Amino acid sequence: MSYVPRLKEEYKSRVIKALTEEFGYSNIMQVPKLQKIVVNKGVGAAIADKKLIEYAIDELSTITGQKAVSTISKKDVANFKLRKGMPIGVKVTLRGVKMYEFLDRLVTASLPRVRDFNGIKANGFDGRGNYNLGITEQIIYPEINIDQVKKISGMDITFVTSANTDKEAKSLLTELGLPFKKN
Repeated sequence: MSYVPRLKEEYKSRVIKALTEEFGYSNIMQVPKLQKIVVNKGVGAAIADKKLIEYAIDELSTITGQKAVSTISKKDVANFKLRKGMPIGVKVTLRGVKMYEFLDRLVTASLPRVRDFNGIKANGFDGRGNYNLGITEQIIYPEINIDQVKKISGMDITFVTSANTDKEAKSLLTELGLPFKKN
């Protein structure tokens, strides 16, 4: 018996039925599903201090449970003293079990720790069924020890779904537990 995340089990048992009723899918393969979650963190100050990239990799690896990789600049920008090939950010792509575990922790433990939280904005969809969410402080995650944080920074979380429209993607993410604001 292998381990199945709580959210994946809920998707199979409840969410597929709810989305099939809402959109009238004729086949179970038409039901949209979460394909991957990409967590991205820009570290612009790493131009001056190379250690910031290592701190960001450690933080993102702790938060997601998967090793983060550094992203490098694609071209020179003289105004920012940026050269091609310099590390300027970190990212993690989560799939499968780790993706569902991260989403579960985000919804149940991290988002409730945001100050004055009353839901996430519903205008982060890109027109193709993907959703982008910005987090302003990494200290909302319980895995992060606030005393060891060098600099408070934010991150971008992208939810990539197989949905064709934003409406289908919003319904999927709502059923999975993301608390969208009521208009």
